[in-house]
Amino acid sequence: MTVYVAYCRVSTDKQGRSGLGLEAQQAAIAAFLKPEDELLQPPYVEVESGKRSDRPKLQEAIERCRRTGATLLIAKLDRLSRDAHFLLGLQKAGVDFVACDMPHADKFTVGLMALLAQREREVISERTKAALAAAKARGQKLGGDRGYRPSAPPDHTKATEVRARKADHAAHAVLPLIRRLQQEVGTLNGIASRLNEMGHVTPRGGRWTATSVKRALARTE
Repeated sequence: MTVYVAYCRVSTDKQGRSGLGLEAQQAAIAAFLKPEDELLQPPYVEVESGKRSDRPKLQEAIERCRRTGATLLIAKLDRLSRDAHFLLGLQKAGVDFVACDMPHADKFTVGLMALLAQREREVISERTKAALAAAKARGQKLGGDRGYRPSAPPDHTKATEVRARKADHAAHAVLPLIRRLQQEVGTLNGIASRLNEMGHVTPRGGRWTATSVKRALARTE
């Protein structure tokens, strides 16, 4: 028996809200598990670019693996990171991870693939810089007007957007468990009671009610 912690990532808010890409990852993870395996709940879901390694949900998943001795499980290697240094650093941290699309890859194979992916990113960056330099040499104006612009008023919607994104993350993370409880329990009140008994909190950190279950389902539609 192997104990796993699942991590899923989508690149855009649109994918996160619609479930596009996320459901495929969850299906791949479910198909990978053997009957005797254990998947710790809830899975960790993040809406973030693969180029960034400072992803809070991924760090939480890694920390849980460290505490429990579980193995980090992802649907595809590129869902984890395209950064070679990050992947190699993960190996050095002593956290095992498995990609469903490459279950038998050893550390050497994964490290080599990460280096190749990193090199591909560098080549793309070099080509972009060369193209911009050539355009500048031809006298082409690059970028927008950099003249003076009055300071924009504070964006009061930013904090609201951040809170909404965090709530979306939490709702997507607990969705598989809610779906399972729908089949076992049926009613919203029953689902809420089971979630509270299992120690899960709502996306806002409170206790589950029928209304909060309904809202979590609505966020993932």
